Amino acid sequence: MKKLYWSLLACLLCGTAVGQDFAKGTVYVDENGNGRQDRKEAGLKGVSVSNGREVVLTDKNGKYELPVQNDNIIFVIKPSGYALPLDQNNLPKFYYIHKPQGSPELKYAGVAPTGPLPKAIDFGLKKQEEPNTFSAFVFGDPQAYNDDELGYFLNGVVKEANQKKGPLFGISLGDLVGDNLTLHPGYQQAIGQMGLPWFNVMGNHDMNYDVEQDSLADEGFERAFGPANYAFNVGNAHFIVLDNIIYPHPKTGKGYQGGLRADQLDFVENNLKHVPKDKLIVLAFHIPLNVENNASFRNEDRQRLFDLLAPYANTLSLSAHTHYQQQNFYTDKHGWKGEKPHHEYNVGTTSGDWYSGILNAQGIPSSTMRDGTPKGYAILAIDDNKYTFSYKVVDQADDYAIALFGPSVVKQKYAGRYSVFANFFLGSANDQIRYRIDSKEWKTMQRIETEDPAYMKELLAYDGATALVPGRRPSNAVKSAHLWKLDLPKLKAGKHSIAIEAVDMFGRTHSATKEIEVVE
Repeated sequence: MKKLYWSLLACLLCGTAVGQDFAKGTVYVDENGNGRQDRKEAGLKGVSVSNGREVVLTDKNGKYELPVQNDNIIFVIKPSGYALPLDQNNLPKFYYIHKPQGSPELKYAGVAPTGPLPKAIDFGLKKQEEPNTFSAFVFGDPQAYNDDELGYFLNGVVKEANQKKGPLFGISLGDLVGDNLTLHPGYQQAIGQMGLPWFNVMGNHDMNYDVEQDSLADEGFERAFGPANYAFNVGNAHFIVLDNIIYPHPKTGKGYQGGLRADQLDFVENNLKHVPKDKLIVLAFHIPLNVENNASFRNEDRQRLFDLLAPYANTLSLSAHTHYQQQNFYTDKHGWKGEKPHHEYNVGTTSGDWYSGILNAQGIPSSTMRDGTPKGYAILAIDDNKYTFSYKVVDQADDYAIALFGPSVVKQKYAGRYSVFANFFLGSANDQIRYRIDSKEWKTMQRIETEDPAYMKELLAYDGATALVPGRRPSNAVKSAHLWKLDLPKLKAGKHSIAIEAVDMFGRTHSATKEIEVVE
């Protein structure tokens, strides 16, 4: 009995000691870029460092101290005006993984045992010019399920996007691959060709499914990308990246639910304590903050997040996941307490409709999304603490923002039976679109919520095929949140020009034109 008592006491003491371990180190200016602090390289004061929950500031010598247990990632929160070191694929290296025993045994490997805590975990940063006015790429769901689809992503998106000059960095909003985590290295190599620092969000298709608690669902992601929850600063903007997938589902035990654990929200709270209120706060996560359906996103988690953001006048959320594009605005009726609505841009995807549809000359699928939005990517432009967006359709001109669908030739006496549809990719319920025919007076188009007819035409090419159509059949259509129409009036025989203008939420005007011939 005495031996048992002392054994139990030793275990308890050992557990207490482990629980009280501290990670220590220095954040310093790595002037020569050699990855270690040389004698003349000074520490950086006032830089945030985190263990994924607590957040501390470095002292006047750049030193910090944080409690750690047996499953922590220690990371630095990049301050403005400094650059993080990058690996061979341009992925930022801003963290140290502390898992003495490593990840549990899983189908897709997690982190190998890291051994004892080092005496010092240091982070070297390099000074860089970093303006308050800048832009960044935002990619939704690359989501390749195999090597062929990685090729579609590389050749159909990356090779075009990396020709675009201006953005300082990029971010992918989760579902980097499709369930097979052995594809993460292939994704890394593809995104590395963008030639820019690239930050990554975890999606529900980047998880380990053979776990019984949510805190272990990101083991494979951590192996490839580091922490699933972290933050960084660029200019006067503060970015917070979050894994907002709860797996397994906390109520059913099957599938997943959108939400955030208490420790993740603690990280957001502790982190924001060190962020000035005049900053633009940009949240990046995978699943939209759906306020209409608690089964989609846990209400209490969203509410605590909203409460933490309330003191900030300038906020933005970025999400993906849906494979269509929409602008969500949250107000007091949704629990938002800010003076102006909180904007969530649910970004269209680089995989479009999961690499489906008609193949182009290079054998790459059109992959138009289910709401009629062509596959592409967003460009976030920030000026101090304000922002705008553009959406770049792959293989189209930069100013291609409205897709028009309607007849090119109609019979005069039946003209009134036809309509012209405008899909304004960046549009929202608050926007108005107008049109005029042959330079006559401007009139307002009718906003409708229905399936995009251009998408239906491509879908019906498969469903009504009399011969095999190459490529995968697209998914069934969903109602578009950014579709307008006009019914043709009586028109004289001859050629007519229809001009369309849309003003977006940032006050910018976009235009498109359609020619129609009327025959007797």
